[in-house]
Amino acid sequence: MVHAPGRRTAPPLRALVVATHAGPTVAVTTTATLLALTAGLPPGRVVLLALAVIAGQVSIGWSNDWLDADRDRAVARGDKPVAQGAVTPALLRTLATASAAAAVVLSLLLGAVPGLLLLVLVASGWAYNAGLKRTAVSVLPYATGFGALPAGVVAAAPGTPAAPWWLVAAGAALGAAAHLANAAPDLEDDLATGVRGLPHRLGAGGSAVGCAALLGAASLLLVAGPAGRPSATGWAVLALAVPAVAVAAVAGTVRFRRAAFPAVMLLTVLDVALLLAGGAAVT
Repeated sequence: MVHAPGRRTAPPLRALVVATHAGPTVAVTTTATLLALTAGLPPGRVVLLALAVIAGQVSIGWSNDWLDADRDRAVARGDKPVAQGAVTPALLRTLATASAAAAVVLSLLLGAVPGLLLLVLVASGWAYNAGLKRTAVSVLPYATGFGALPAGVVAAAPGTPAAPWWLVAAGAALGAAAHLANAAPDLEDDLATGVRGLPHRLGAGGSAVGCAALLGAASLLLVAGPAGRPSATGWAVLALAVPAVAVAAVAGTVRFRRAAFPAVMLLTVLDVALLLAGGAAVT
């Protein structure tokens, strides 16, 4: 197709979707939705919550690619559409701001308490993108945001119940593990552009060990936390955790670095699905 000189074409839809960090966005939204079903939210509130979470997640993804545009271009990131010229930072800034505003409205429609808790995750993601990723406390936004997520989901249930401590702690541990795994493939590129977060300070090996330990702790919390003796479903959670922990443990090697983050995301979704299947009380 020939375009008129000087005429801009719209960025392809695929580029905009990729810039949302679609994999993590889908995983987090699916996890929140499954947890909402486990917590007994009415169908209408489940849909509203899912929309609020996905709006917040795409805003985080778009803001990440907008704020990191210069860094990603400097190292020619092939997985970032903005670095390849498929989408402009200005457009990502507009989309990120608009979707963040939508997340605020949708979250608060669930009520003040659940809405504010859900927005802690959004604020944490933006704070990470805006500069905390470059510090020794880069894990803090992940642990805080993903600890607040299950608390917000449970609080959206009738009566605004409080989430059990073990669910919040497991969410925080999974969030911290996700940070260590997510950073693993890009340690060298990040260091070349001035990013020295916690994974960069720990190194590939230390991050892999930390990620594996956090995954194991999260799974143990989900199994041992609920009242009563672990059920068959609980043992299934631990069985599923074993391969994910193993992948995380070897993520310090170049061969397995890109496998760690998908393993964490998949384990998180499966853990919550098993909570739903096993009828664990989260309210």
